[in-house]
Amino acid sequence: MAGNLTCGQTVTLLLEAYGVDTVFGIPGVHTLELYRGLGGAGIRHIQARHEQGAGFMADGYARVSGRPGVCYLITGPGVTNAATPIGQAYSDSIPMLVISSVNANADLGMGRGRLHEITDQSAVTAPLTAFSKTAPSSGAVANLIAEAFAVFRNARPRPVHIALPLDVLKAPADFEAVARTPSPPAGPPEEVIEAAAEFVRRAERPVIIAGGGTVDAGPALTAFAEASGAAVILTVAAKGVMPDNHPLCCGATLERGPTQGVIERADLVIAVGTELSETDSWIDRLPINGRLIRIDIDAATTQRDYPADVALLGDSGRALAAMTRRLDGHRPSSAFSSGEIAALRAKMAASAKPLQAKHMKLLDALREALPEDGVVCSDMTQIAYTGNYHFPCARPRCWFHPTGYGTLGWALPAAIGAKLAAPARATVALIGDAGFLFTAPELGVAVEHGLPLVVLLWNNDGLGQIRDDMIEQGIPEIGVSPRNPDYIKLAESFGAHATRPDSLDAFKAALAQAFAADGPTLIEMRQDAPFLG
Repeated sequence: MAGNLTCGQTVTLLLEAYGVDTVFGIPGVHTLELYRGLGGAGIRHIQARHEQGAGFMADGYARVSGRPGVCYLITGPGVTNAATPIGQAYSDSIPMLVISSVNANADLGMGRGRLHEITDQSAVTAPLTAFSKTAPSSGAVANLIAEAFAVFRNARPRPVHIALPLDVLKAPADFEAVARTPSPPAGPPEEVIEAAAEFVRRAERPVIIAGGGTVDAGPALTAFAEASGAAVILTVAAKGVMPDNHPLCCGATLERGPTQGVIERADLVIAVGTELSETDSWIDRLPINGRLIRIDIDAATTQRDYPADVALLGDSGRALAAMTRRLDGHRPSSAFSSGEIAALRAKMAASAKPLQAKHMKLLDALREALPEDGVVCSDMTQIAYTGNYHFPCARPRCWFHPTGYGTLGWALPAAIGAKLAAPARATVALIGDAGFLFTAPELGVAVEHGLPLVVLLWNNDGLGQIRDDMIEQGIPEIGVSPRNPDYIKLAESFGAHATRPDSLDAFKAALAQAFAADGPTLIEMRQDAPFLG
């Protein structure tokens, strides 16, 4: 047992035993016992300005570190304020542990009008999590936390919500602060691996589509691609898993027409660690005409929408390595040539529209100034949509985008979480003017902690993508051109540095200065800047 400590105190010590070093949240009257525990643990607390920001920070922390981001939230409004970031993490398969309070056991479901009361709080978060459970007693808490970490290690790593009733938080701890280590998931059977390998041996134009499930399997993916001769197409979540300059890599171009043509002509597609979702390709259905192998840790994914001819259930890296061993001595009969893939990428670059060409100028300058291991957290903004396929990455966990749920305002707090997870890496939040205002107060967190991150603000005076869609479809431009503040003055009012460069050279110089600054720097780049063309 945990001596005289309360359950709330011991929860924090237990998280420390699991390797948690940072918790994001805002203290409230219903989470005081959790914060009492922070006083005796080696865990850093980051106070957000809004629970939505706390959730996005935990998301960014998890994406860079590969470890679950953790939030402490109060009952009711704290949980509902964080519902959007929980939903984003669910959509993009990001491990996040949300520990919240909830009303006392005697009040659950009663509707008595208690402070922060929701009659069924777990019903709010259940559709957004791998599981959402309420601890009925102190003795149940350790099991629930162990279950959460088992999900993060052995299943599709989606968020978990554990609610602790007020009476449980204050009760004596009925468990020890000792972590449990789950065993790794089992790999696919040998006969299934052999069946998949035989498809590869017979293929003349194999193609690999690699998703976020391969983010830690880069060497295995590259070895398998070279053994099979397959062209590799990455989803946005997998940018950098295979370096963009590898001769077999088509980059994160799944949404581009020429790349979809490569898939259409393939006689074998190996989809690994990807749902093949709408937001991966932005078409209703990919033109997969050949045989399909699917490799995924989630059984349902291997058969949803695109049923597999052979399905390998398990960790993508282990499955790819097993396939590569089966291909020992295999010589691809018609491997993709580096010239073919280079021509494909040149064709896509040449087809850029005028607005995309502006984006590319700025993105190329950013790539030149950013170290190879630099981090970009991009928001739902037009320049990021171009960057998703155009911005080259040589490493994984360098370019992040809220792909599935598509939440505005994600980039700034996510970049804060990313910088806290990897303080030595140059970090950029690439965000539009409209999206910035969703979470602008979190700039104060970056100032408070002296984080030298860049807020690269792309200003097109409104909701540019929706405005363009309205114009294209003959819809009146309603609600897409709000009044904007002076972003330079707004950033400076928080204590941040701020600048508006007047050339690409000035932009690169501003980046270099910002990466070495004593706090965050907002760099405003206007879409109508003459030097962007």
